[in-house]
Amino acid sequence: MKVTFIVVGKTVKSYLIEAEKEYEKRLKHYIRFEEIIIPELKKVSKLTESEIKVKEGKLILSKLSNSDDLVLLDEGGKEYDSVAFSKRMEKFAVSGARNVVFVVGGAYGFSDEVYNRAQQKIALSKMTFSHQMVRMIFKEQLYRAYTILKGEPYHHR
Repeated sequence: MKVTFIVVGKTVKSYLIEAEKEYEKRLKHYIRFEEIIIPELKKVSKLTESEIKVKEGKLILSKLSNSDDLVLLDEGGKEYDSVAFSKRMEKFAVSGARNVVFVVGGAYGFSDEVYNRAQQKIALSKMTFSHQMVRMIFKEQLYRAYTILKGEPYHHR
């Protein structure tokens, strides 16, 4: 199974970049992992929030194939603890999912078209994190999920 992580905009904080790279390196021992960075839109000052979401949504959807399982990281999504998230990842694998795509949208969230295409929404927390921090947190939780599934001592419970 492959996991693809689509994000809008680049991470610019060096400490977050370093942490992201560390978890990406660790993930390669468990799964095929790819990150796709969609550039932030230029000249958006004259666009409405809705127009921005639609434009970003088209860019996100253009990166998907029909067979991809799409999961949005969204504050309105289902919350999992780490063990439950690991079981969710296992369920994707057992069901024969070939590519599970997780997406972090732009500052205004997702367009209706992206919401309609998604199979699931997941919330990392009830708290709000910066888009750049969410990337690192998600990669760490994905790594943790696979260490749980393998019975490795990274997660203490």
